[in-house]
Amino acid sequence: MRRSSPDNDADQGSAVVEFIFLSLLLMVPLVYFVITVGQIQGGTFAVVGAADQAAKVFVAQPDAASGRAAAEQALLLALADYGHEAGNASLDTSCQPADCMAAGSAVTVTVHLTVPLPFVPFSDAFQLNASRLSASATQLVGRFR
Repeated sequence: MRRSSPDNDADQGSAVVEFIFLSLLLMVPLVYFVITVGQIQGGTFAVVGAADQAAKVFVAQPDAASGRAAAEQALLLALADYGHEAGNASLDTSCQPADCMAAGSAVTVTVHLTVPLPFVPFSDAFQLNASRLSASATQLVGRFR
């Protein structure tokens, strides 16, 4: 028969406390990392989809000004679908040759998105970002419109 000593009684239950403390210490950063990677992955999907749709609607418009406006609307819609703010994104367009609406012109739309760190309220002041993403898409202006 085993007798308990006063030293064993003092340590009783400390393994549970140590387990909880260490699991919290390891799990909180791991969960934060998974959330951050998820935000970056969602941003990647958003910029690819936004660039593709913006290029498609740009070439479908009758002039470059309305094409630019339609591309910006497509960008806002694609970012909203993935839960990203429009203020973190920018849109660049380029045409080859310079006349964007000439038949056969290649219109390239590039979307840039800054993904902020999640749950950091002062990330703008310190410029703390998880990633800066960009994607490009090119569409040809059709001969028959």
